[in-house]
Amino acid sequence: MNTSIETSRSQARSDDMDTKEFATMSIAGQLFGIPVLQVQDVLSPQRIARIPMAPPCVAGVLNLRGRIVTAIDVRRRLGLPKSVSAGTEMSIVVEYNGELYSLLVDEVGEVMECRSDRIGPNPPTLDPVWQEISKGIVQLEDRLLVILHVQRLFDLAHAAA
Repeated sequence: MNTSIETSRSQARSDDMDTKEFATMSIAGQLFGIPVLQVQDVLSPQRIARIPMAPPCVAGVLNLRGRIVTAIDVRRRLGLPKSVSAGTEMSIVVEYNGELYSLLVDEVGEVMECRSDRIGPNPPTLDPVWQEISKGIVQLEDRLLVILHVQRLFDLAHAAA
């Protein structure tokens, strides 16, 4: 009897390790995800102060409870055109190298669970900029979920102009 309980517990732990959770977001109609454990905060549209001579994908800085947070325009980072509804971007706050960054996205979705074996490689036809920042894709019923490699978003030397 104890063996079956241990087997069940072991199987439950194994199933948990095979499942990943992603915070989802939409940018220009495309669904993206980042590991939920990397998300520090989700913010409604914020006032962003511009930074002179910053790279094009750095939208500026915002104040989050007394901390200065660099805002990255993910649209610009991906080489996409500016949003027609500028100023309504949501922010997903992540930490990188001890600093907080706000990823500006069109819309924040929900937390999605995904089995690890459903995450496939990037298709060869994916734009090279997107391939650089993508960990892989997940085929959903009606669309693709692109898994973002958050650390690579901050490699501004390869950012689209």
